[in-house]
Amino acid sequence: MPGSFDIYTLIAFVVAVVVVLKLRSILGSDPGPTERRSDRAGDGKRRGPQNGQDGGKVVTLPRREAAVAAAGGDVAVADAEQRIRAFAANDTAIADGLVEIYKLDPAFDPGGFVKGGSQAYEMIVTAFAEGNRKTLKDLLSKDVYEAFNAEIMARDRRGEIVDQSFVGILKADITEAELKNGTASVTVKFLSQLISATRDRRGTVMAGDPQKIKEVTDVWTFSRDISTPRARQNPNWRLVATQDQ
Repeated sequence: MPGSFDIYTLIAFVVAVVVVLKLRSILGSDPGPTERRSDRAGDGKRRGPQNGQDGGKVVTLPRREAAVAAAGGDVAVADAEQRIRAFAANDTAIADGLVEIYKLDPAFDPGGFVKGGSQAYEMIVTAFAEGNRKTLKDLLSKDVYEAFNAEIMARDRRGEIVDQSFVGILKADITEAELKNGTASVTVKFLSQLISATRDRRGTVMAGDPQKIKEVTDVWTFSRDISTPRARQNPNWRLVATQDQ
């Protein structure tokens, strides 16, 4: 009847408790999500490569770099020399000169030099036509600047104006390179296209053609002091010699 003590219900409850305790003793308790993540992390560390075991290939790169550094960078230097000689297209004299410059100034790159030299060429040609002495002073050696300035002054006295448009550089090749007494010198042959005409005071064309593109070949030598670490901090090259062809 309701509210009376049921012996059979009590027996069933006791049996259920015993079964649960037995299962816990056999399977173990659930550690919960946090403990499970910790255990998996711990297992992952144990499965990772240990010192001396295969599979840790990522650690070979630092050891290789350390070996190269300990050897004075011989591998890097050899690779750079090979690239420079390939750039020189097997011209031994040019390659030797470029390599000598590189050895004293590891930041030197022939390809980058040609690119920078081409930009300087356009700036100088344009500045000369415009009579821009400030730009010329920054890019020319003293002797070359004096020669350029003398021509600008003579042009001004005659009342002449150069009407010029720089079209572009078709080709730029290193023809000579040398290192002498800590001074690097590199000669570049430029093949460029210009539209140029010289006019008198009245605007009459005296030379050239304002409607015609002409090809111009110039051989220019750039120089830079790289004799000391302090000197090498200045990356600027100056035009020291010109030759028309």
